[in-house]
Amino acid sequence: MNTTNQPTQIIELNLQRIAWQSFLGTALLSILLLLLNAFLHNDFHFNLSLTNLILFISGYILLIVLHELSHLIGFVLFGKVPWSSLNYGVNLKLGIAYATTHEPLRNKAMKRVLLLPFWTTGVLPTVIGLWMNHSLLVLLGAFLIAGAVGDFAMYKELRKVSNNAFIKDDSELPKLYVYEDK
Repeated sequence: MNTTNQPTQIIELNLQRIAWQSFLGTALLSILLLLLNAFLHNDFHFNLSLTNLILFISGYILLIVLHELSHLIGFVLFGKVPWSSLNYGVNLKLGIAYATTHEPLRNKAMKRVLLLPFWTTGVLPTVIGLWMNHSLLVLLGAFLIAGAVGDFAMYKELRKVSNNAFIKDDSELPKLYVYEDK
């Protein structure tokens, strides 16, 4: 695949819109999932202590790191790219963590890469938290599910593209370049 040609499409996220959607999603999911937990266990308890606040912040940071690590694992597992092509970090100017590869992937693989962290760092902690009646874990899961709104926005746009198209991830911005065979 030759990415020196011009892309047939560029998918770029509106970060202000994504941030607003993430904020609303976080608030709504937090309330709904905590209510679901209370309903399932016929018990509502939430202790807002300094210890729980520290645990929440630590867990949130850990899950964000695991979210990005899940993308990297997805690039290797689904996209079959070498570990040496991977890059990750935090863009402080944009206020986002990122994981990327400089290798192009087929669209089918990229869609899987985008959704893997939703399952591993959002749904899984939520299900475990609901099962264990652990409100803090349920809340962390809600935050990470809503935090995947950018991944879902890109996934939604990639659904309009052929599975055989190549997708190149921008190394600095939340942007995807689409290269379709003509």
